[in-house]
Amino acid sequence: MQFPESWLREFCDPPLSTEQLAELLTMSGMEVEDLRAVAPPFSGIVVAEIVAAEPHPNADKLRVCRVEAGEHSRRGPLQIVCGAPNARVGIRVPLALVGAELPSGSDGKPLKIGVGKLRGVDSQGMLCSARELKLSEDHGGLLELNADAPLGADIRTVLNLDDHLFTLKLTPNLAHCLSVYGIAREVSALTGSPLKTPAFPPARVSNDAKLPVRIEAADLCGRFSGRVVRGVNPRAATPAWMVERLARCGQRSVAPLVDISNYVMFEFGRPSHIFDLAKIHDELIVRWARKGEQLKLLNGNTVDLDETVGVIADARAVESLAGIMGGDATAVSDGTRDVYVEAAFWWPEAIQGRSRRYNFTTDAGHRFERGVDPVGTVEHIERITQLIIDICGGDPGPMDDQRAALPERTPVALRVARAAQIIGMPVTQAQCAEVMRRLGMPFSEGDGTITVTPPSWRFDLTREEDLIEEVIRVVGYANLPATPPLAPVTARVAPEARRSAHAVRHALAGLDYQETINYSFVEARWEHELAGNADPIAVLNPIAAPLAVMRSSLIGSLVAVLRYNLARRATRVRLFEVGRVFRRDASIAHGPLSVAGLDQPMHVAGLAFGPADKVQWASAERGVDFFDIKGDVEALLAPRQARFVAAEHPALHPGRSARIELDGEAIGWCGELHPRWRQPYELAQAPMLFELDLDACLARPVPHAAPLPKQQSVIRDLALVVSDRVSHDTLIAVAMADATGLTRSVQLFDLFKPKAATVSIGLDERSMAVRIELRDDEATLTDERIDAAVEAIKARLQSQLGARLRA
Repeated sequence: MQFPESWLREFCDPPLSTEQLAELLTMSGMEVEDLRAVAPPFSGIVVAEIVAAEPHPNADKLRVCRVEAGEHSRRGPLQIVCGAPNARVGIRVPLALVGAELPSGSDGKPLKIGVGKLRGVDSQGMLCSARELKLSEDHGGLLELNADAPLGADIRTVLNLDDHLFTLKLTPNLAHCLSVYGIAREVSALTGSPLKTPAFPPARVSNDAKLPVRIEAADLCGRFSGRVVRGVNPRAATPAWMVERLARCGQRSVAPLVDISNYVMFEFGRPSHIFDLAKIHDELIVRWARKGEQLKLLNGNTVDLDETVGVIADARAVESLAGIMGGDATAVSDGTRDVYVEAAFWWPEAIQGRSRRYNFTTDAGHRFERGVDPVGTVEHIERITQLIIDICGGDPGPMDDQRAALPERTPVALRVARAAQIIGMPVTQAQCAEVMRRLGMPFSEGDGTITVTPPSWRFDLTREEDLIEEVIRVVGYANLPATPPLAPVTARVAPEARRSAHAVRHALAGLDYQETINYSFVEARWEHELAGNADPIAVLNPIAAPLAVMRSSLIGSLVAVLRYNLARRATRVRLFEVGRVFRRDASIAHGPLSVAGLDQPMHVAGLAFGPADKVQWASAERGVDFFDIKGDVEALLAPRQARFVAAEHPALHPGRSARIELDGEAIGWCGELHPRWRQPYELAQAPMLFELDLDACLARPVPHAAPLPKQQSVIRDLALVVSDRVSHDTLIAVAMADATGLTRSVQLFDLFKPKAATVSIGLDERSMAVRIELRDDEATLTDERIDAAVEAIKARLQSQLGARLRA
């Protein structure tokens, strides 16, 4: 919410400086996100009128102007050489006198104006454009002022350039502060300064024109007010003061009727709409849309409607998206002569989320979905009517006010003792009552209680805690005592067999990964494609249309971060995230830390892209591959030994992915991104990914002391020819299955696959050389026992895997 300070002070002018007012607003919950001056510092700029303008004798594009500047031109008009295309007789413009200082330039120093000579002609100052004064970027010509601007007056006074712009960052519960008057009402309550309550005298009705209106959906619209105004002039110029105020609220001037509607919205928080009466067929009907209907909006978009969207229709078609935006068919134009002015109360629940469904937001929808005062519709139409008559002329008809169902304000009880307990300092019943009185809330008092009926403009007061917040907000957070909390501190020793999630983060950082933190809600496309989740959990009120579902995997988030980095020319990316995922699980019961039917485990996932190592002289550059990511997972889980089982995952390459198992239980996946996702996700090469249950990574076996072996180990090497279908894990498992217990370890140390068939190795075979460690802790191994153990290993491998010794 952006507004000028001068407008606020017209309604409530507390004895506070600009900075003090900003501090007050922030400390009362209305955070001042930005505070800046309307114009930068400059001096010596006055109002002048061009009384003569002749071509420059030595330059085609320059003109020699003579200007009157009141007391600054007592000795006669000042001569100014000017190159602006709109420099003409009769206009009033800003004049920088000799000695004036214009806003600082690129060097940070102000530009000082002196007597100059342009192409041989003296110039006693400079006529200024809006950009030269840094009021806007318009440099198409001189800044033209109102014809009644007093000659010689300081331009800062004439244009109110010593004003300040406040930008508030309002939370959703502060809908009543989405107007200048609403903020002034809060300032009055906070400071005790009087609030100037506006008057809305009824317009003098001069015709009996009335447009029939029917409310068919009381759950959409609770009140609908409107009137006809005939004979308006839509080509009239919007007054400069209105254009200025709209601009300082961040709204550009469009046309007088639109400007009037926007002005009242910023003034009183009441969105309204003005229809071209001639384009309405017979009547207006307020109803829910019907499936298959379409509407072309004022922004040029054509949207498809359904039964969940409210509309205003006439006898033939839909004409407006209720509470959000008007339709193009009934928009006012230069040919408009009669208008229908509408102001309604739309139920917030009927408006919430509708504009985001169509990928846009409006000021009207932003207000209505938070709640707009249902009481002021008639008064605000009177205000709009008066402005239309003053600016565009016209003859107003009678007011039509239809009430279908207005919200009932349920009284809320405040216990003074409870308020003191939550606030953390003593408050009296008299203080609480004074707060409610200053906020304009009707209340009754009991023994230690205050029962408050929320006013019509407050949709956020529904429970006792809301009233307690109002008490401390008005009393002032600065008055809270700086009392340190008192609580017992009990040290808890973490189990040695479990490490913290922070230790997992440190381990991954030590493996050259960088942590990223992402939203838990993601695009539905990620869930369908990268998680294989056909039924993700939908977000009822997403912050953005794409972020519509809860993630069941971290892979989509990491791929999105990778794309972000690649768009900024990163060549080597290694990322990880520790975060929660969300899956449907009917076995989950409701509890203090769980939601029925919803599993919310923590996962840890990583992504590696680009070269395996940073550029170095000792090794050639190579891309990261499956075994790099596998090694990182093994390092993360060490000293426990994980098993990698070839399996398929929707996001991963079917031949370069594995299911990770620990103690026979699946804990995650790793592998290369599936080739079919590279083009859709705009990736030049496939990244390597892993995702694990965090709980599995937190378990850590406690080391146990063991004596050094007294007997020496015996090493034997075997070169075995096996089928290509025999995996490394299977070979090692069969070799280790020694009932005697002599086989202590088996390690692969060589792998050979000839390019063509040989005498000893076929096309579908390969040679795997393993090193076998044998040891008996009780006695020295003899050659006979060693040979027997090796023969037993060869026999198992031959019988179970068809392995044979390489010739």
